Amino acid sequence: MSQFMQHDNGEPVSFVARLASSEAFKAMFREGMTLVEDAAAYLDGPGREQARELGRNESLAYAAESMRLTTRLMQLASWLLLQRAVNEGELTFEQALSEKRKVKLSQQDLATSSEVFERLPHDLQALVGESLRLQARVIHLDQLLYLNPQNSVSSSQESPVNEQLARLRAVFG
Repeated sequence: MSQFMQHDNGEPVSFVARLASSEAFKAMFREGMTLVEDAAAYLDGPGREQARELGRNESLAYAAESMRLTTRLMQLASWLLLQRAVNEGELTFEQALSEKRKVKLSQQDLATSSEVFERLPHDLQALVGESLRLQARVIHLDQLLYLNPQNSVSSSQESPVNEQLARLRAVFG
C-alpha cells in the first residue's frame, strides 16, 4: 500500500505528513508535555521522599533511572516542539531537519536490571514505562518523516515567519 494518495488536482498527499500534523499528533504532543510535567512534579516531590526510603542498590538505581527518564523526556519534548513548529508553519522542513541534528533522539532502555527496577517505587516505574512507550512512537514517526523525506510536507512551503523576517530585513537592512 502506498503512503501517498492523489488529490483531486493530481498532486500526491502524504499520509505520513498528514499524520504528523493531525489531531493524533496533537494528542501525542499533549501527552508528551503532560508526561514532562508529571515527571518533574514527581521527581521534585513524592519521588524524593520515596527515594530516601530505598536501600543502597535501589537508591543508585533510582538515581540512574530518574536521570535517564529526565534525559529521555527532554529529547522527546525537543522533538515534539520542533515538529509542532513545522506543523504550524514556523519552520520549514529543511530548517527542522537542520535543527533536528541538535536533538539526540535515541532508543534508551532501562538503566538497571529488571529485578532491581521492580523494587523501585511504582510511580517511577509507571513514568519510565510511559516515557518508553512515547519514545517508541516518536522514534517511529521521526523515522517515517526524516529518514524518508519524500513522505514529508512539501519542502517548497516557505515559513510565514521567515517571510516576515525577510521583509523586516529588507526594510531595516
